[in-house]
Parts: sequence; C-alpha cells; structure tokens
Amino acid sequence: MREYIARLPRLIAGSRRATIDTIEPFEPAVSPRQPIDLTDDAAVTEVLNLAIQVGAVLLDSGTGAIDTQMQVRFVASMYGVENCEVDVTYNTIWVSARRGTTMPPVTAMKSVHYRSLDFTRLAAVDRLVRKIRNLAIDPGEAHAVIDAIIAAPHPYRRWVATLAWSSMAGALSVLLGGGWLVAVVAFLTTAVIDRTNRLLNKIGTPLFFQQMTGGFIAVIPAAIVYENRETLGIDIKPSLVIAAGVVVLLSGLSLVGSVQDAITGAPITGCARFFELLIMTGGIISGVGIAIRLMEATGVYLPTITSTTAFDLANTPVQVTAGGIAAAAFAVASYAEFRALPTAFFGGAIGAAIVATAGHFNFGPVISAGIAASMVGLVGGLLARRALTPPLVVAVAGITPLLPGLAIYRGLYGLISGQTIDGLTAFGSAIGVGCSLAAGVTLGEFVARTLRRPRIPTRPTRALLTARSAIRPGRMTGEPDVDPEAVTQPLRKSDLRPGLTDGRI
Repeated sequence: MREYIARLPRLIAGSRRATIDTIEPFEPAVSPRQPIDLTDDAAVTEVLNLAIQVGAVLLDSGTGAIDTQMQVRFVASMYGVENCEVDVTYNTIWVSARRGTTMPPVTAMKSVHYRSLDFTRLAAVDRLVRKIRNLAIDPGEAHAVIDAIIAAPHPYRRWVATLAWSSMAGALSVLLGGGWLVAVVAFLTTAVIDRTNRLLNKIGTPLFFQQMTGGFIAVIPAAIVYENRETLGIDIKPSLVIAAGVVVLLSGLSLVGSVQDAITGAPITGCARFFELLIMTGGIISGVGIAIRLMEATGVYLPTITSTTAFDLANTPVQVTAGGIAAAAFAVASYAEFRALPTAFFGGAIGAAIVATAGHFNFGPVISAGIAASMVGLVGGLLARRALTPPLVVAVAGITPLLPGLAIYRGLYGLISGQTIDGLTAFGSAIGVGCSLAAGVTLGEFVARTLRRPRIPTRPTRALLTARSAIRPGRMTGEPDVDPEAVTQPLRKSDLRPGLTDGRI
C-alpha cells in the first residue's frame, strides 16, 4: 500500500505527454532526428510545408498562436531547419528558414480556413509529431501521414454528433437546475438547431446567420411549451431550455484560444479571435431577441428571470454528474477519440463540483469560474497525458458546461424588458465569467505542463536506428512500438552542436 501511495502522483501525472509539453520556449534546440541538406531548396521547402501543415491543424482546432508557433518551429528543427522565423496570425502561418549569409531564405505560407471541429485530427497530428521526434521518420513519410489525416472523414457519423449535441443540451439543463421535462425539451430543440445549421452550412450561409438561426430556434419550443403548460399539466422553466441552447451554440467558438493568445503574447491574434467571438455571440443574442419579440407579438410572454443558477446541496451529485455528461457529450460532438471521453467526463464533473462548492461559500460567479477552470486545466491536463490526448481537448470540454449561457439570456431579457441596469450587469457578468474560464484553463495547463520536466531525445538509440525500416505511412496514426521514455535523455549543453546557443529554439 505504501508503494502504491508513493507511485500515485506519477500515475496521475503520467509518463507520456502531449508533444506541446516537450517544447520549452527558452530551451536550447534538440539535435535533429533526421537532418536534411540545407543547400537543397526542395528538401527545405518540403520540411517547411510539413511544419505548416501541422500548424494549420493545430490552429484550426483552436490551439493558441504561441503554442502553434512553437510546434511549427519544433517540427522544422527535427529535420535540422533550426534558424526559422515563424509568424502565426489569426488565419495565416508564415515560415521563413534562413540558411546563412550566402544563400537566400526559403519561405512558405498557408492560410487556415475554419472547418468543423475534429479533435481526432488534432490527436492524430500530435502522435505524428511524437513519431517524428522519437522514430526519425523522413519528411516524405510524414507528408503522406499528414495528408491522410487532413483528408480523412470524421470518425463518427453526423447523426452521432447530433445526438451528442442534444445530449449535451439535456445535461446542461439539468446542471442549471431543470428537471427531466426541461432536459427532454432542450434535447429535441438542440437536435433541430443542429440539423438546421448543418443545412445552412451546406449552402454556404455565413456563421453569423447560423448562430442567429440557432438562437431563434432555441426560444420557440420553450415558449410554446410554457404557454400551454396548464393544458399539458406540466411546469417548465423556459429560461433553462434557452440557456442550454445558448451554451451549445457558444461551445464551438474559440473562447480559450482568444484569451490564451492575449495572455501568452499574441495580442493581435487574440483580439481577432475575441472580436469574432463577440460577433458570433451577437448573432445568438439577435436570434434570441427576435424570437422573444415575435412571441410577445403573438401573445406569448416568457416569465421574468429573478434568480441565478442554484446548486442545491441535495441535488449537487446529480448536477455534478450532469456536468460530466455535458463535457463528454461535447467531446463526442467534436469527434474526440473514445480514449478522451472518460477524461473529459472527469474534467466536466470537477468543474461543476468546484462551482457548486464555491457557490455555497458565496465566492461569486467570476471567482468560482476561475477556480473551477484552473482545476480543470490542471487535473484534466494531467489525466489527458495518461490518455495520450492533447490537453486542449480536455480543457475545452471541461469548461464548456460552465459557459455563461443563462447570464447572456438574463442580460438580453433585461434589456428587452426595460431593465437596462440589470441587463447590462448580467452581460458584464457573462463576459467576466467567460474571460475567467479561459484564463483559469490557461493557468491550469501551464502548471500541468511544468509539473514534470520533459525529456527529449538528443542522440540515436538502438530502437531509433531499427525503427525506420519497420515504418509505413499507414501506421503513423497509431502508437509507437517503443517506449518513449526509453529513447529520451536529458538535454545537456555538451550535446549542442556548434552554432547553437542557450535560450534559443
């Protein structure tokens, strides 16, 4: 028992980390695993194209600009292209490799266009970079793998994603304090929202109008059921159904990435992402507002919202479970791998439990959200390393149930009903909670990343020398046959090649 307790911290922290954890901003560069001829323009261009392909998947998945920049530089350095200038902006990646004073630099650029969120693609790219680091595959093999990853279809059918979004909405309504009837209405409403927005996306409708349509649909069923509650003999809180729909629409936006960029030193990209977030949120608010006015024109008036989300002590276990289910459902809806689902569930449950505990001590919504997000980023990040899952998957899924959907609806209802001060206060609270969630996740991930110092391979090993002959491109998305710990050694100054200095990547 004593030995198990002593091993418990290591079991939680994990011995294998996501690739981003092995990249330190101010550490010396590692020895290249498969160096290329820097005088060959075609070879250098091939490496740079591989690096920006990896960066494009990361940026498209919501990874912060600084982390994406480090990953791009890391991949290039693995092939000996070390003197690189990397610039990552809102939707563009530039890479320029300098090759001394007598040869012209080689430059590559790629525009990143948003597609549907796919965490399986993100995890596959993370494993590819780990194989480049540990098994020294050549650029041609790596290109074949990254092309297959990008071209691969989603791992689940679309109806599975729709079911996951609907389940997430039902769990969120329970988390906010609703019963089974509220959960059923939220489930069905979200299913309609998802299928409608998929149809709008297929015909090229801008995302703003998709969000507005989703906000509009979120109100109508709740209002109709509430108006006929006496005839049906039921009691329902339409605000919980609408809030669950708002959170589902907000969950696909890059809240974490925008605030993380602003904190970690990429303010331009952070401002661009945050402005996009505000515009898309404005679309949701517009749709909800139009629907409320339309209902009032037909004689259907929604009840006034007078209370915040309450975590009753007796119902806390149910709400904590609902938070975990919502996080796991979001992971499925974002096409995460099955191995990530238990970790996402645990992260969501931790966040809901901390918010419930902080609520009993009257910490306030902003502070409670920050504490919960920090623990989600820390504990979820550590558990993600055990599941060989990028920490971003767990972080985003874990804070999704805590997004301030009810505060946004309360603020909008206050403005429409003439309660201007209450409405602006609720909007301010929603912005504060959102920023607190993103900042807390960033802090938790930073602590999780620095708990254990990474060990990066710096010299060839027997496993490394024999692995290349057994590698085929189709196997790159699986796990390496060798233990990553067996081919890693601490970096020493004596291992640096001539020309490299401390404090440079």
